Amino acid sequence: MSNFIKATEIWIPNENQTALTLHSGLYGENIELELYSKNIVFYYNYGLPGKAWAMGHPIVLTDLEESFFKRTDIVKELGLTSAIAMPIFAGEYLRAVVVFLCGDSEEHAGAIELWRASPDRIKEMELVNGYYGTMEEFAWISKSIKIMKGQGLPGNAWKNSAPLIMKNLGESATFMRAKKAHKEGITTALAIPAWIDESDGYIMTFLSAKGTPIARRFEIWYPDHKDGTLHFQDGYSHGDVNLDELYDGVVIQKEESLLGESWRRGLPLLNKNSQEEHEPKDCDYTLVIPVIQNGFCQALIRFYY
Repeated sequence: MSNFIKATEIWIPNENQTALTLHSGLYGENIELELYSKNIVFYYNYGLPGKAWAMGHPIVLTDLEESFFKRTDIVKELGLTSAIAMPIFAGEYLRAVVVFLCGDSEEHAGAIELWRASPDRIKEMELVNGYYGTMEEFAWISKSIKIMKGQGLPGNAWKNSAPLIMKNLGESATFMRAKKAHKEGITTALAIPAWIDESDGYIMTFLSAKGTPIARRFEIWYPDHKDGTLHFQDGYSHGDVNLDELYDGVVIQKEESLLGESWRRGLPLLNKNSQEEHEPKDCDYTLVIPVIQNGFCQALIRFYY
């Protein structure tokens, strides 16, 4: 099993809020890219992280050579062909930009998509762009459909202003592309709200296959702002792990673990696993992304790699 996402980065504003610097990254075998990235900065509206900062919404690039991506030569040498930037805002203020890098060097199924509210129809969603690896037919279908608010994966995440996981997509009556998903081996999907203004309706969706998952495990946790605790909502794990049973009765305090730290700081965080009781033993790293709306953390997404 190989990971669908080849590298992950977190870029944060410097002390003067004038540029973005690398906070942390997971590069796998791409050591050259890691060393190069540690020594550069991205100013407002410059490069992929800076452009996501300026535009105020996620960006999906599927052609790095014909874009504003600034590390084209080195990622091309490494076989990385697509990049996704997801800015995290607290109101109008940028907290961080999460960047995912993917490549087409091997046969794999999976996708990362960006959906938004249609400018012409306020209750309809359209695909802005998506990275689909080798799934050309699935990509063509995705670009040709519209999704109503409250329907399908992105439509329900938009309606509820909340992250959403759908499982067993090939048998789903609510996932509009179920037949094609089954054909491509796509089994599970995650949708994350990613807007400053809800009327824009930006939704990031991650479509995962068993052979090339977006992560070995991904989970949704909800904070209780009254008592400062986090509670498991939903998740998916490669293998036979029942997450509902695993987290039954588990409560995470705001001062505990990477989840609590991400909530306290309002920042996405990436760190090496500490082999805590509930962590998967076959995963080395954890990424936590806070979903912030109206200045408050509404949910946290935890990925295990």
